[in-house]
Parts: sequence; structure tokens; C-alpha cells
Amino acid sequence: GRMGLGAFKALGGVYAVAMLVAERWAQAQGAPLSPERMMQPEVRAFAASLTFVCASAGNHGLAVAAGARVFGARARVFLSQSVPSNFAARLQAVAADVVISGTDYEASCLAAQHDAEATGAILLADGSWPGYSHAPSLVMEGYTVMAEEMRHEFAAQNSWPSHVFFQAGVGGLAAAIAYMVRANWTVQPEIIIVEPDAAPCLGASHDAGRPVTVAGPVSSMGRLDCKDVSHIAFAALEVCNVQYLQISDDEAEAGAAMLAAKGFATTPSGAAGYAGLMRWRQNYEVGPEFRPLVIVSEGPE
Repeated sequence: GRMGLGAFKALGGVYAVAMLVAERWAQAQGAPLSPERMMQPEVRAFAASLTFVCASAGNHGLAVAAGARVFGARARVFLSQSVPSNFAARLQAVAADVVISGTDYEASCLAAQHDAEATGAILLADGSWPGYSHAPSLVMEGYTVMAEEMRHEFAAQNSWPSHVFFQAGVGGLAAAIAYMVRANWTVQPEIIIVEPDAAPCLGASHDAGRPVTVAGPVSSMGRLDCKDVSHIAFAALEVCNVQYLQISDDEAEAGAAMLAAKGFATTPSGAAGYAGLMRWRQNYEVGPEFRPLVIVSEGPE
């Protein structure tokens, strides 16, 4: 329900747009911009001169486009040919310009980078790489709201999860919440990061001790089908004592069907954490103290 976008990404892209508009305003005006002034006409007129560019498998682009519309800026979103066509229509509905480029997510990321370099637009990726970390760190900072919301609820109930299952693509959601769990949750759970077996970039990077690129087929977990890690997400997860688990497309699709039967309609990407839980329970005996936490990260397409 966040901003009507139907995915957790609303917390990241919208927040990052707001912060970057405020930073550009401070640079131009020589004075900070308070949140209370963000919607004033002169600020929106200033934001109208800014264009945010990103690549997306769907939901990050929606969040960036929604943030740009809210604060008066423009957005241009690059989609690969593998992204479902209805996402282009959803992006256009929030006033984004849509560019189809490349056969996979990595190709659309490169196209967005080249566009920003050529036009002077602000690149707002949700992944990071050497020399590019500030904007994606803002995206991840927005995601930490979820960890705080859950912490307050579990503290009020005095009942904490024993295990948490976080799905991951480039790793932004998983790293942001895992870091906050380790930083300030009263009771510490086991943390299991669930990835597609076609794109286990975080697990492979952990095994290698450094960020690596993986190869694999296209996964039906489209939002998680990322062959390159976010470097800052990987660095955060490396200090969070997490485990990695890979699942197949069939398992993710079965997980989505099981969740739908329980009244939680989602996609294979959104159900990946739940599918990871199902796999975990096949491999480990659980007792009465087992209380798993799963995030269904998006609604149906």
C-alpha cells in the first residue's frame, strides 16, 4: 500500500529522489532545504530542471518515477526486453519516459549509465559499483524504515522471530534490513538470504570473498534476476552473519501459489523468501521455538 505502488521499493526510490533534490537545492542556493519546504512552488520549479535516470526490472523504476512526479522532477526509466510489457504502461501512468534497451537487466543498467553521462541526468540506480555508491546508499536508507516498523511491533508484542528469510537481487533490501536487525533488534534471529539459483550473485560473492559476476539463464523471479551485486549491499551483508540459500524458479512459483491460496497474492519474486522457508524446513528439523519471518515484497503483476 505504500504510495499505491504495491512494492517495498516505494520506500527507497521516493526517499532517494527527495534527498537528491534537497542536495541539489543546497548546492544551488547555498542553504539547506527542510522537508517542510519540499512541496513549495519554488522548490518544485527547481526540481523541474532535474531528470532522474535509472534501469529497472519494474518496481525500482516505479518508485523513482513516483518520487520524481511527487517532487516535480522528471524520470526516464530503462527496461530490458525481458521485463513484462505491463510495467512500461505502469511507468508511463506515473509520467515516466520509458526506454526499452537490451535483452537483460545488466544491459539496461549500462544504457541508463550512458544516458546519464550523455545528458547530465541524475543516475539513481539501486545497485552500486566502485565509484558509485551515494545514490544507492540513499535507496537502502529508505528501506530501513521496514526494519524499524517490525522492531517496534515485535517489541510491543515481546515476541521476536527466530529466523528471517530475505529475498535478494542486487541485495539492497536484504542488506538494509539485515544491517538494522543486527544493529538494534533486542533478540537476534538467524538471517537467511534467498536468491534465484539462476542468479546467486551474493552467495557467490560471499564464497569468493569479493564481488563477482555470475552467469545463468533468465529467471522467472525477474526482480531478483541480477547477475551483479551491489557493492555496498555486499559489504553490509558481510558483517551481518548471514547464510545464503538458492531456490529454483519452480520453487518460487510454487511459493507464490501457496501464498495466493493463503490470501497473499504475489509474484515468484515476492514469494522467494517464503519459498526459501519451505526449502529450509525440508533440510532442518524445527521445534516449537521456530518462528520465521518472511517479507512478501510485492503484490501481483
